[in-house]
Amino acid sequence: MTGEFSLPIRVYIEDTDAGGIVYYVNYLKFLERARTEFMRSLGVHRAALTDDGRIFVVSQLSVSYLLPAKLDDEIVVTALAHKVGGATIDFTQTVRRTDQLLLKAEVKVACVDQASGRPRRLGSSIRERLLAATKIEKDEV
Repeated sequence: MTGEFSLPIRVYIEDTDAGGIVYYVNYLKFLERARTEFMRSLGVHRAALTDDGRIFVVSQLSVSYLLPAKLDDEIVVTALAHKVGGATIDFTQTVRRTDQLLLKAEVKVACVDQASGRPRRLGSSIRERLLAATKIEKDEV
């Protein structure tokens, strides 16, 4: 698997406000699902917690809401890891309905120690899988 990861999602009533439009915070849940499934596709089946006590947390987020998704829409949420640092992963994410870009986000995910909350380097296995999946050369990170 290389490049952008895509996750199709149907908008349900629980995702919307009283007007049938996706409530803004629910987009963050969609983005989280896409990043989690992207990591699962790399063989990291528990993306929130690794066996050695590392956890992944969102440390920065920038979201541009462009158009609303509505009840019963079929949307596609993407995740593209475009930079892999020592303890961070930078993602560009989108939400689309067919050809329409509904949302664009830049998300920085940090790897931290579960007990202390302090930054920890990405495990070598995860790092290598990310580098292979994103076609980022080691020299660029």
